[in-house]
Amino acid sequence: MQIFIKCESEGVPEWALVELQGLVQMKREELCGPTALGDLHYLARSRQPVLVLGHHVLNGKEVKLEQPMAVMEKTIENDKVFYRVKAIVKKKLLFKSRPKPIISNLSERV
Repeated sequence: MQIFIKCESEGVPEWALVELQGLVQMKREELCGPTALGDLHYLARSRQPVLVLGHHVLNGKEVKLEQPMAVMEKTIENDKVFYRVKAIVKKKLLFKSRPKPIISNLSERV
């Protein structure tokens, strides 16, 4: 079996994995298509990732992978199977601490 891999050396984006500990539950039961999970930010000074999920915030860290991974897409051209490299994954964003609730104090208006 021959495997053909197409990789344009320029223009291949770099992606990152997101690793969460535990279970993420969505309120909606029917999930059809892409769904926004939360907002990912980086702290300005320390460049640490912060993930906001609903009313919770998770602080994480960026970890370099020992072995980079390739994200590939399978295509068929002229009865030959090709795998095109879509992205390279060299790091992961690790969120292993418990989420902290976001609490806002709203004063009552009289």
